[in-house]
Amino acid sequence: MTTGRATVCACIIARDEEQRLPAALASVAFCDEIVVVDSGSRDRTVEIARAAGARVIEHPWGGFGAQRNVAIDAAVSDWVLEIDADERITPRLSAEIEEFLAGPPEGVDICAVPCRDLFLGGRLGPSAKYPKYRLRLFRRGAYRHDEELAVHEGLWAFGPTWAFEGDLEHVLADSLPEGIRDAVAYARLEARQLSATPSAGARIRGVAVRPVAKFAYRLVVDGGWRDGWRGLAKIALDCWADALVWTLARGESADAPAPGHYAQARVRRGPVRLLAIASGFESTMRASLWLMGARTAGADVALVTDSPPNAGRGPLHVRALERLTPLRLIRALDAETQLRGVDALVPWGPRERRLARLLPHDLRAPYGALDPDTDPAEAERLVRAATR
Repeated sequence: MTTGRATVCACIIARDEEQRLPAALASVAFCDEIVVVDSGSRDRTVEIARAAGARVIEHPWGGFGAQRNVAIDAAVSDWVLEIDADERITPRLSAEIEEFLAGPPEGVDICAVPCRDLFLGGRLGPSAKYPKYRLRLFRRGAYRHDEELAVHEGLWAFGPTWAFEGDLEHVLADSLPEGIRDAVAYARLEARQLSATPSAGARIRGVAVRPVAKFAYRLVVDGGWRDGWRGLAKIALDCWADALVWTLARGESADAPAPGHYAQARVRRGPVRLLAIASGFESTMRASLWLMGARTAGADVALVTDSPPNAGRGPLHVRALERLTPLRLIRALDAETQLRGVDALVPWGPRERRLARLLPHDLRAPYGALDPDTDPAEAERLVRAATR
């Protein structure tokens, strides 16, 4: 056990993972304890886990969320680090986690890691929406998984989120047939989460319109073309899986409207999150001061800029861009919403306001845009009253 820092437990759920589990276990060897929840493996998964020093809990499959909660409940460390058997913590990320645990910032109970997908023997970037943050490190007792969700049971941050830079590597598929099998399995789970049978119009949009639009968006806006043929294959597989979800959807009531794909009711809790958009040194400095005032008033704040302040990690979370352009801004805000939902945007000048109006609807924030001339404490109060 490492002294002088908070303790951490690696939690893994597994079944028949003797091929990939050893790499996952080796990558979390720095943790103070390892808990593996096995749901009935017929291979050497349990043997391998115990040989690596893990505490194994054999528990019948109850769904992703339920299995993860079993692992969380078994942990005794200060913090919980969740990974899957087909994932591994890179050395850079483990070093960052060690540094973080040596002195967790006040008010931070959850952390996000960038997930790097490995697909058909190569590393994916924009085609898999990298950094594609996942909330995997959190203070024990602060979070639990929603056991009602068949898939996408990941956590939802209710406070300031610490973002690491080192990668969590995820082995998606080593072959196309494996990728197709995984896509079908998850599509079936997705279809079960549609609470009602879609109408004919909704099914047509889900099967024919949405996948085509998604393919174009992921290829052009996200920049998926940069990943070459692997990226093209990954995007095409994801879009085909989306169409399959709507093909398989069979809800209990044909009269109720079908919810949007992946849509989950997210209750907004905790401090409001305000994100400023600034370009140029002067606007960035003014935006930074405004955000610090909002932070003093209780807001969770972030800044997207092409002129980042001095290097180093300070109290203000900054996402630096090479240039502030429409596509770069969309990608930056997409990444920020993966960390935690944004309640209001603060575009700092006329150009920034024009760019904000070009954002897709789901990135415009529930409250919309705030006037930077608004007192930061008053802005925090207005957004909190509207969203909480």
